[in-house]
Amino acid sequence: MKLLSKLLPIALLSVPVEAFAQDYASAEIVVTASRRESRDFVDTRPVVGLRRAADFAIVSVTIAGDTRDQAKRRSEIFDMVKGAIGIAPKYGVDLATGNEVVEPLTLDNYRNLGLTNDNRPDTDRTSFLVKVHLGSGVDGVTARDRINKFIKAVPVVGRAEIRGSSDDLTLSIVGPDKFRGEILDIVTGDAKSVAARLGPDYGVEIKGLDRPVEWTRAGLTDVFLYVPYNMVVRPKN
Repeated sequence: MKLLSKLLPIALLSVPVEAFAQDYASAEIVVTASRRESRDFVDTRPVVGLRRAADFAIVSVTIAGDTRDQAKRRSEIFDMVKGAIGIAPKYGVDLATGNEVVEPLTLDNYRNLGLTNDNRPDTDRTSFLVKVHLGSGVDGVTARDRINKFIKAVPVVGRAEIRGSSDDLTLSIVGPDKFRGEILDIVTGDAKSVAARLGPDYGVEIKGLDRPVEWTRAGLTDVFLYVPYNMVVRPKN
């Protein structure tokens, strides 16, 4: 038993870093979420990092129904989701699910959406994401307009209805970890600049560059990617 207690912490420590590197190398991540599950998460944001446009603008939508018969009510809701999937390409939007990692909503998985009560008796609702790829002339205003037109066009089924969130656009970025090298180049470039300004009697030490990439919002459609490092200035002698 004593031997097991000594070995177990070592095994646990070897898992999370690799797992997170795999998860965030290519996945689409909602920017409002932070990688708080990471062992190396640090709740500080340095001034230096990479600001860039997000990949997608996102709005959460809900389809709800109040038909009294439960089976019919739920059938109407899912049929309306199916209709939304069918017309999405026509309006230049994609449908997805997820709170942090975004995954496509398709005809193969839409019935896996969860149902909850819509705050009234004999009601159900489900929610999913509608997103628009940013860039190539598509800004936040264009994305919101495109999403609104799509919501209005979704075919109504029975007593089911669709409603979009009135909150600001949410943003997502695909594969934040792939920007790690670019972020480190920016950080080291800034460190060299600081060292040059201080003169030959001082040196700069950077700690924390082994930490995972973090993210935050930086504007209507921009995100800020960074590594939570710490820079220390020391006299060389």
